Amino acid sequence: MFSPLPRSFPAGEGLQQLHADSTLGRSCLASGHAMRSTVHSIAAFEPRPVCLRCRRPKGSCYCELIPRLDTTTRVVLLQHPRERDMPIGTARMANLSLPNSELHVGVNWQQSAALLSAISDPQRPALLLYPGDDATDVARRPPAGPVTLVVVDGTWSQAKKMIRENPILRELPRFTFQPPNPSEYRIRREPKPNCVSTIEALVFALGALEGEPVRFRALLLPFRRMIDRQIELKELNHSSPSRRVIKKKRAPPSIPIALRERRDDIVCVVGEANAWPWCAGELRTAYPDELVHWVAQRLSTGEVFESIVAPRSPLAPNTTKHISLDAEQLHSGGTLEDLHSRWREFIRDTDILCSWGCYATNLWASSGGYLPPLRFDLRGLAKELLKRNIGTMDRFLLSIDENPCHSDASGRAGVRLGELVRIAECFSGGRIVPQRQHAACDLPAGT
Repeated sequence: MFSPLPRSFPAGEGLQQLHADSTLGRSCLASGHAMRSTVHSIAAFEPRPVCLRCRRPKGSCYCELIPRLDTTTRVVLLQHPRERDMPIGTARMANLSLPNSELHVGVNWQQSAALLSAISDPQRPALLLYPGDDATDVARRPPAGPVTLVVVDGTWSQAKKMIRENPILRELPRFTFQPPNPSEYRIRREPKPNCVSTIEALVFALGALEGEPVRFRALLLPFRRMIDRQIELKELNHSSPSRRVIKKKRAPPSIPIALRERRDDIVCVVGEANAWPWCAGELRTAYPDELVHWVAQRLSTGEVFESIVAPRSPLAPNTTKHISLDAEQLHSGGTLEDLHSRWREFIRDTDILCSWGCYATNLWASSGGYLPPLRFDLRGLAKELLKRNIGTMDRFLLSIDENPCHSDASGRAGVRLGELVRIAECFSGGRIVPQRQHAACDLPAGT
């Protein structure tokens, strides 16, 4: 969102993503919004056809209206990870329309080589499109020559925090503008009348920077299509004849079909972090958790992926002890960019990602890494199926009388990967029996 006041530019916008996060029976499928669901509903889920370009359902695809607008301005979009899954966001829409733009996802940009490279071009000095008391009106006093326009994409609180905690952003010269028209973002409540969406902000800003305000109105064509389609679907749902809803008996939970029938696509992942403890106070705030070890194994072939990433922040006192890697191993690790590149060669879009909890995958997403659309939190799924607390992987394996697999990966992550692979095999092979089925087996004879 954008406001000429010291309030907000960034909107809650992001890439639509189809994924299954089964923590506590929660299913987040296609819409990007968390919806309460049973595991049975996950198993019955069949994904809608999705456009691979705009990542919207085929019925809501707006690709035919995406323009190609060349600019001398380089646009750098910095998106908060929590906004990546918003289905009505416009950051990706803008990225697809502007060839001279790039979209990055993350929170901590201090050590981002990609951002540093983008804002270090002496031929295109960087400026931040963000309101503030010291911000310059881009329409009244546009900078001379081409620039690199940095745009923060997220809710107001997310964007404010990102800028506050990243001096690399906070120190950039700020530019703002007065929106000539109210926002057309009718499907989203704006905090103030003069707040606009990210793509609308780019229409105004690029129009002023490039001196061609009319040409950049083409950015609004896919934006309007998306809004009209959302309103149409909402009205269609509300116009359905009301009737008394008879609640059906809830079907017993079951293992999702994808885990049972697509064993060849299952990939287990474990991530480790350089994490300062909460008692560290300001150090905890200054140095957020960062990914330093990422391991994965393909269930069908046993192929193992492993990468150690050199820490970008000072090592927390107990990091080496907790993750069973010494400081020399960590500091000799590669870069996040190298990891992301190798990972994309390993992972397939059709793979099913399995993790134990969501910490590792959230850590990976915050680093800007790619995650395939379909993924499962096996700890949450086990809790839903067995109707009990699950605990750690080793305790869970002990409770179901299973032993961990051997893993060639190093450190604590390697041990956990072996445990996770065995648990995934139990799900895939149907060896984890839901709680209700257990009860039926325990009935006395003749009952």
